Amino acid sequence: MEARYKRKNTCGTICLKYLLFLFNVLFWVAGGTVLAVGIWTVAEKSDYISLLNSTFYSASAYILIATGIIVVVTGLIGCCATLREMRNLLIVYFILLFCIFLLEIIAGVMAYMNHQKLDHELRQNLRLTMQHKYKQPGEEGVTQAVDKLQQEFKCCGSNSSLDWADSIWILTTQNAMMVPDSCCKTPREFCGQRDHPSNIYKLEGGCIGRLEEFILSQLHILGAVGIGIAFLQLLGMMLTCCLYQNLKEDRYSACCF
Repeated sequence: MEARYKRKNTCGTICLKYLLFLFNVLFWVAGGTVLAVGIWTVAEKSDYISLLNSTFYSASAYILIATGIIVVVTGLIGCCATLREMRNLLIVYFILLFCIFLLEIIAGVMAYMNHQKLDHELRQNLRLTMQHKYKQPGEEGVTQAVDKLQQEFKCCGSNSSLDWADSIWILTTQNAMMVPDSCCKTPREFCGQRDHPSNIYKLEGGCIGRLEEFILSQLHILGAVGIGIAFLQLLGMMLTCCLYQNLKEDRYSACCF
């Protein structure tokens, strides 16, 4: 039906089209950024996921990737709907924006509610994970994660290097190891036989403090990205409604005249 009428776009409609197109470009870039952050989190920091009993952190990273893909696709739909002045597609675009907005609110509430729980679980389980799973058969992922954690954050043990005294690996090893070699400031084979502060990291609070800071910083990134996109979406929904109404009025004018 719309094709039967020659549209006479008003100045307001033309301005709205370009504003909404600009918004979609920004929205598309934001989606690409979200996708990149999610992929970076999984690719670079996924080793630490094996140290957490909770799946909240890993789920957050994959939700970030899924959100980025949806935002990119939604932005492309918005560009097509805007440039071709397709009112039906504008409705689809508005619904997608609204759904993403609701998902971000739900994700934000879940992040706030689960943060304290995640912190508590981390403090309770990290030491036991290190002591019972490090260099044990079938726990290669945990071993790699612990070594990477201690080297990257320059720490030793969950709360302190003394935690390693009760490790199954230390108690069963035959080479008088005091701590893993990854605790050493200059890692080399069997350097963990000497736990003097000049040789190993003696960070106050151990690795758990640094891991908590890292997880909190990641959650802050999630929150900041979510808030930024949410504001963009509110603007996009308002522009979409305005453009839809203007196109409807232009069509009515073309029909009457």
